[in-house]
Amino acid sequence: MKTQVVIIGAGPSGLLLGQLLHNAGIRNVVLERQSPEHVLGRIRAGILENGTVDLLREAGVSKRMDDEGLVHEGVEFLVDGKRIAVPLKELTGGKTVMVYGQTEVTRDLMEARRQTDAISMYGVRNVQLFDVKSDSPYVTFDKQGETYRIDCDYIAGCDGFHGVSRKAIPAQITREYERVYPFGWLGLLADTPPVNHELIYAHHERGFVLCSQRSLTRSRYYLQVPLTDSVEAWSDERFWGELKQRLPQALADKLVTGHSLEKSIAPLRSFVVEPMQYGNLFLVGDAAHIVPPTGAKGLNLAASDVNYLYRILSKVYHEGRTDLLETYSPMALRRVWKGERFSWFMTNLLHDFEGMDAFDRKMQQADRDYYLASRAGLTTIAENYVGLPFESVE
Repeated sequence: MKTQVVIIGAGPSGLLLGQLLHNAGIRNVVLERQSPEHVLGRIRAGILENGTVDLLREAGVSKRMDDEGLVHEGVEFLVDGKRIAVPLKELTGGKTVMVYGQTEVTRDLMEARRQTDAISMYGVRNVQLFDVKSDSPYVTFDKQGETYRIDCDYIAGCDGFHGVSRKAIPAQITREYERVYPFGWLGLLADTPPVNHELIYAHHERGFVLCSQRSLTRSRYYLQVPLTDSVEAWSDERFWGELKQRLPQALADKLVTGHSLEKSIAPLRSFVVEPMQYGNLFLVGDAAHIVPPTGAKGLNLAASDVNYLYRILSKVYHEGRTDLLETYSPMALRRVWKGERFSWFMTNLLHDFEGMDAFDRKMQQADRDYYLASRAGLTTIAENYVGLPFESVE
C-alpha cells in the first residue's frame, strides 16, 4: 500500500488532520490501535478555543457543533467566597469559547471520514516506523494475523503520550521537560443541569473545584484530591457532599445532584518533548506535550499542531514549499510553551500545594489579587483562555 501521509492515531487530532488533508486533495491513511467504540468511550475535555472552532469549521465538520455547542462569552473565578466574572468576549475583541465535548468532536470527525473514500484502519497492532529520516519512510503493522506495509512521504504521530511515534525518535535527539503535580482531579459526569451558566474555577482551603458542563442538561465537576485516593473511596454521595462544602451556600443550594455516568481520577502533569519533528516524522498533540487541564488547553494545543502541519503540508504538495517542513517544530513549540505556561499558571494560582510556606502563600495571594482585580490581569487570562492567535505559515 502507498499513500502520501500516514497518520498514527484516530483521536481528534489524527482525524482532524486527516479530514483537512483529504479536503486538500492529499491522500492519507489513519491507523488506530483501539476500536472506534473504545476511542469514543474516552471522556475528555469540552472547551474549544476560538481558533479550534474555526479550524473545525474549515474542515467542514462543524454543523452539529454549531447547532448543539454552547458559546460562552465569559468564565467565573471563585476566590475567598467572592465570585469574579471574566468577560472573555469584551476583553478579547469579540472572541469566545465553545462548550462541546471532545467525544462529540471525535464522533463528528469519524462520521465525516466515513463519508469519504479515505482509509481508516482500527484494531491494528505492532505499529513500527522505518526510515523516517529518509525520503521514503514506511510503516508496518499487524491486523487480523497479517502484516501490512504502507509506503508514504510523511508520518504524523497523533498517537498520544504512550504511543509509538515519539519512541521512534532516538533518545539522544530529544529533550524532555516535565512537571508532575502532587494531586489529582476527581471528575464526575452526571445528567444534571449545570450549577451555573458559565464555568466556575474555585480556590478553596479544602481544595480546588471546577464546575463545568457538556450541555444544558449534562454537568462535569472536578475536585482536587490526593493522588493516594481511589475512585472506589468516593461514592456519589461523598462527592456531592464535598462539592457543596467547597461552594458558597448560594451555589450549593442551587446544585442539582444525580447518579454519576462516569467518575475518574486524573493525575496532573506538564510535559513537553523537543523537537516535535525528526526527518519526515511529525509529532502532534499528546505525543509531544501534556498539560494539566486547568487551562483547558489539551485538545486545543493538539488542534494548534494540526493547524500548522496541515498548512505546511498543503504548501508542500501544492506549491512545492519543502523548505517549510523544518519550520513545523519551532512554530508549534512556540504556541505549545505558551499553552503550557498558562496551564501551569492557572494550576499554581488555584491549587494549594503540600509544603507551601508562608511566603509561597503570600505570593499566590498576591497573584490572585492582581490578576483577578485589574483589567490588565483579567485581559491576560481572557486572551489565553480563548486562545492565542496562530502564526501564519508563509
